Amino acid sequence: MMQHLINGLEVDKQQQSKDSVYFRDGVRRIDFVLSYIEDKDGERKQDRRKEFEANLQKAGLELETEDKSESEDGKTYFLKIHVPWEVLATYADVLKIKVPFKTNDIVEKKEVPMSWLCTPYRLPEHVMQPEPDYFTATFDKSKIDFFLIEDKDTFFPPSTRNRIVYYILSRCPYSKDDKDKKGIKRLLNNGTYTAAFPLHDSRYWTRSRDANCESERYALYKYWARFSRFYKEQPLNLIRKYYGEKIGIYFAWLGFYTEMLSYAAVVGLFCFIYGLVSFDENVWSKEICNETIGGQIIMCPLCDKKCGYWKLNTTCSSSWQSYLFDNTATVFFAIFMGIWVTLFLEFWKRRQARLEYEWDLVDMEEEQQQMQLRPEYETKCTHRRLNRVTQELEWVLEQSPADKAGRFILCWATVVLWISLIIASIVGVIAYRLAVFAAFASIMKDSPTNKMDLIGNLITPQFATSVTASCINFVIIMILNFLYERVAIRITDMEVPKTHVEYENKLTVKMFLFQFVNYYSSCFYVAFFKGKFVGYPGDYSYMFGKWRNEECEPGGCLIELTTQLVIVMVGKQVWGNIQEALVPWLCNWWVSRSARKHPESLYSRWEQDHDLQGFSQLGLFYEYLEMVIQFGFITLFVASFPLAPLLALMNNILEVRVDAWKFTTQFRRPVAAKAHSIGAWDEILNMIAVFSVVTNAFIVSFTSDMIPRLVYKYVYYEVNEGMMEGYINNSLSFFNISQFKPENSPEDSENPDWFFSSNITTCRYRDYRYPPGHEKQYVHNMQFWHILAARLAFIIIMEHVVFVVKFFVAWLIPDVPSEVKARIKRERYLIQEYLHNYELEKLKIQLSQNGSNIEQCTCPTTAAAPVKLEVLSDCLT
Repeated sequence: MMQHLINGLEVDKQQQSKDSVYFRDGVRRIDFVLSYIEDKDGERKQDRRKEFEANLQKAGLELETEDKSESEDGKTYFLKIHVPWEVLATYADVLKIKVPFKTNDIVEKKEVPMSWLCTPYRLPEHVMQPEPDYFTATFDKSKIDFFLIEDKDTFFPPSTRNRIVYYILSRCPYSKDDKDKKGIKRLLNNGTYTAAFPLHDSRYWTRSRDANCESERYALYKYWARFSRFYKEQPLNLIRKYYGEKIGIYFAWLGFYTEMLSYAAVVGLFCFIYGLVSFDENVWSKEICNETIGGQIIMCPLCDKKCGYWKLNTTCSSSWQSYLFDNTATVFFAIFMGIWVTLFLEFWKRRQARLEYEWDLVDMEEEQQQMQLRPEYETKCTHRRLNRVTQELEWVLEQSPADKAGRFILCWATVVLWISLIIASIVGVIAYRLAVFAAFASIMKDSPTNKMDLIGNLITPQFATSVTASCINFVIIMILNFLYERVAIRITDMEVPKTHVEYENKLTVKMFLFQFVNYYSSCFYVAFFKGKFVGYPGDYSYMFGKWRNEECEPGGCLIELTTQLVIVMVGKQVWGNIQEALVPWLCNWWVSRSARKHPESLYSRWEQDHDLQGFSQLGLFYEYLEMVIQFGFITLFVASFPLAPLLALMNNILEVRVDAWKFTTQFRRPVAAKAHSIGAWDEILNMIAVFSVVTNAFIVSFTSDMIPRLVYKYVYYEVNEGMMEGYINNSLSFFNISQFKPENSPEDSENPDWFFSSNITTCRYRDYRYPPGHEKQYVHNMQFWHILAARLAFIIIMEHVVFVVKFFVAWLIPDVPSEVKARIKRERYLIQEYLHNYELEKLKIQLSQNGSNIEQCTCPTTAAAPVKLEVLSDCLT
C-alpha cells in the first residue's frame, strides 16, 4: 500500500471502502479472516495452507484472498472466509442452535412503581433490547419453513456465523497423509497462519460507512465502554449478541456482583464511621496514651539483645488505629457479611436462571452437546464406544488404568510442589520479619522520624517490619503467579480433557488452589499464627531455634492484618488494571502507529483488527480469577477491615468499564461461545462463602481483642459504673527482669536513658499468667481459661447463627423465579403444539399432492443433485 502511495497511484481501486465486512462483490459477508506471511520455510507451510483451504472449500466455505501488495506492511496475506446459507443451516442443525419460531406472546409485567427514579441509570431501549423477543426452538434443516426466516443473509447473527466457522476451522485437516493433523489451532502454533479472527463490524468511534453493517461495536463503545458511563446499566443483550453468551454471562455476573457490593460497602462504611464517632468510648486506648498509666508501664523487650525495654504509651497511635476496625461493630459486620454472601449467591442463581431462559440456554446440557469436544481430544481418539444415552457410536480416548493414574499423580504432584514453594516463600518472609525486626528496633530508636509530630509515633519497628514484609510478599506472589500460570496450563493439556468445559474446570481448580494459598497465606499467618506461639519472658519460642517468634502489639494483631490485607488487595487490583488496560493499549499503539494515519477507505477492516491484540481462549478465565480472588479478600478477612467492600466496589466500577473498553477497542473480536453459567467458579464461590464464616469467627475471637474485653467487662470489672477502666493493666502480666536469661537480656546500649535512672525490677508482657513469686508463677491463670472458653463459645454461637440464617435464606429464595418457570413451560408447550400442527399440515399437503398426481406420474422426475457437504466432526462420522 505504501508503494502505491509513493508512486502516486490510486490505491482504492474498488468502489467499495476497504473498511467493510463484505467480500469485493459487496454481497457476501466476511465471517472469518486468516492471515499469513511467506517465509523461509514457505514451501511446507504453503502445502499445508493449500490442503487446508481445499478442505475448507469441500466443507462449503467460500474464500477470497487479499494479496500482500494490498497490505500495510507489504508482506501479509489475508484470507477472507464466507459461510453460505447451506453450510450455516447444516451446522446450525449439528450444533443444535436455537432460532425463533414465534413471537413471544406472554404479557410483560406492568411498570414497577417509582421506576422513574432509575431513569438516569437506563440506556435507550434499542440498545438494551437490540432484537425482538421470540420463542425459540432447536434448528432443524428439514423444517426450514417452520422457523421465522425473513432473510437468510441476516437470519443467523454474526456471532453465530463466526462460531460455526471456527467450529469448522478447528476440525479441518491440513495433511493428506496424517488425518490427526487438523485444526487452525495447530496451524497457528506452527506458524502456517499468523492469526485467525472474526471481524469487528465497524470502527469503535464511528459508524461504518456501509449501511448494511450493524455498527454494534460503535454502539457498545458509545453506551458501555466509556468511563463517563460508569453509572449506567450494562446493555447485556447487545453484549451477548455481539460477543456471545459466554462473555455476556461474565459481564452479567460482574455487574451483579458490583451491584451487591454496594450494599456491603455502605454497611462497612457505617461500621467504620461508628469507630470514628465512638472514639471517646475507647477507654483502653486512653489508658495506653495516658502518661500516668501507659507512660508508667514498662514493657519487656520484643526481641533478643537488640531490643530494649519500652513504655506502653509508645503504641498510642497504633492503639487508636486498631480501634477503628476493632470495636463492637466488627462483630455485627462479620455476621452481616456471612448473610450478605448467601444473599449474593442465591440472588445470582435467580439472575442466572433468568438469563438462561432469555438467552436460550435452558436445555444446554454439556453431555448432550458433542460439539463441545475439544479438537485436541478428537485427534487422540482411536476407538469407538456406544453412548448409553444417545445409543450412538462415539470416539473415545482409550487409556490404561496405569496411564490414567500416572497422569493424575504427575499433575497433582506438580500442584503440590508449587503450593509447597508458596509455603516455603511465606516461611522465608516470616524469617525476614523475625530477622529484620531487631535491626529496625536498633536503627529506629534514634531515628530522626521519631521527633516528627505527625508520623513520629506511627513509624515504629513493628510498622516498618510489617509494611516491608507485606511488599516483599506481594512481589513474591506476583512472580510465583506468573510462573505457575504456564505450569498449570501445561499439566492440564497433558490430561487431555474431553470438552472445553471440562478443560476450563480442571484448570480452574488447579489455578484457584494455587492462588488461594498464594494470596491468602500471609493473611492467614498474621490472623491466626502471629503472636499465638511466642511463649513468655524467660521461655520464649523460636523459629528454627534461631529467631524468636513475633509478638502482637498490646493493641492486638488486627491492625497488622488490616495492613497486610490492604497492601495485597489494593496492590493486586492496581497491578491488574495496569496489565489489563495499559499493556494492550501500548502494544496496539506501537503496532498501528503508521497505519492509523491512513484514511478509512485505505486502512482495511481486516488490517485494523489484525493490528489489535488477540483474545486468548483463557482470557475470561483470568477475568473470573481476578474477581474471585477479590471476593475471597472481602469475605474471608472482612472482620479485620470493614472498608474492604468499599475498596472492591470502587475497583469494580472501574473494572467493568476497563474490561468493556478493552474488549471493544483493544482486542480482536473473540469467537462467540456458549455458556449457561459461570461454571466451576460457582462452586468455588460457595466454598469461600462457607469458609468465610469460620475465618471471620476466628478473627473476632482470636485476632481481635473483642472477647477479652467482654470477659473483663462482665466478669472481672469490679466497678458497677464506668467504662472498662483498668483493662490494659489487667491484660498484661508481670515478669521479674532478674530472671532473664543472658541470651534474652537486652544489651545496655539498646536500653533508653530512663531505664537506668529508675529502680525497675519487673516488666510487662501481653498474656494472662500468674506473677513472679506466686506458687504457680508464669503459669496461665484462671482468666486465661475463661477467655479461651468465651472465644470458643463465640465461634460456635456465631457459626451456628450465621449458618442457620444462611440455610434458611437459601431455602426461602427459589433458584428459578416462578415467572421464568412459567415461560419455560409455555415455550415447550408451544414447540410441541406447533411442531404437531406443522407435521400435520405437511402430511395433508403431501397426501393431496400424491392424490392428484398419482395417475399423471408415469416416470420418475430428475431433481437437481443436492450439494454434498463434508461435515467436519469426528464425533458425527
